[in-house]
Amino acid sequence: MSESSPVPPAAPVLDVWCELQCPDCRSALDDLRALRARYGDRLELRLRHFPLEKHKHSFAGAQAAEEALEQGKGWEFVEAVLGRVEELDRKGEPFLVEVAGELGLDAEEFDTALIDGRHILIVDADQAEGKAIGVTGTPTYVIGGERLDGSKTQEGLRERIEEIVDRLLAEQV
Repeated sequence: MSESSPVPPAAPVLDVWCELQCPDCRSALDDLRALRARYGDRLELRLRHFPLEKHKHSFAGAQAAEEALEQGKGWEFVEAVLGRVEELDRKGEPFLVEVAGELGLDAEEFDTALIDGRHILIVDADQAEGKAIGVTGTPTYVIGGERLDGSKTQEGLRERIEEIVDRLLAEQV
């Protein structure tokens, strides 16, 4: 006779459609931190890329975020870059490599990743999926099949996300 432990239900997933040159995404960081603090590992935050054409370095930023994720510090990198959006505006891609070094990541590998484009397919796939589901700006959230657009205003979005997460978690019990 073998014992088996029940598999815990998967955490609800909050897709965060973002770009690293977006001041509105920077404003959304407080909400994301609050959600992480409230739910911990009961909610999976998943970064999705939606580089906007109006931001010159957003595509490189998305690729750099993927490299940071690969090196184990994806959200830390995202938060660090968003916290200094103006520097990204001014300095461009060298700033992304600089932030990687500050976080103890392999800055040389970052530079190589931006040159060889190893993460382009991930960024392109995210952007294509975003367009297919109606994402038009950032930040945009998708949870429980509902799309919440924060590109115009973020007022009330965290509360709405919490309502959905609470409902999804209650359904798992």
